Amino acid sequence: MRITAHISLIALSLLLASPALAENCYADYKAKQNNPLRLHYGVAQINATCTKAAAEIDLQPRLKSGGWVLLNVLSVFDGSGLEGKKADAGQFYLRY
Repeated sequence: MRITAHISLIALSLLLASPALAENCYADYKAKQNNPLRLHYGVAQINATCTKAAAEIDLQPRLKSGGWVLLNVLSVFDGSGLEGKKADAGQFYLRY
């Protein structure tokens, strides 16, 4: 019983130490609207693992609810990369 608890504690600490789960994840992306064509660059917090594929899945319905279509996720990053992207994203900084 004691060995099982010890192994579980080790597994939990490794999981929490994983950068993909331990820190906030953000993505910068491009999106569009049609009729008339409008494009925007934005930054959003991702509520999934910190990968481009997971960011796409997470962002698509959020953008769609605002009438936007996700074109692509440019990158995923932690909170240390946020401030450098704030000016470029403008009104779409952490909007979706």
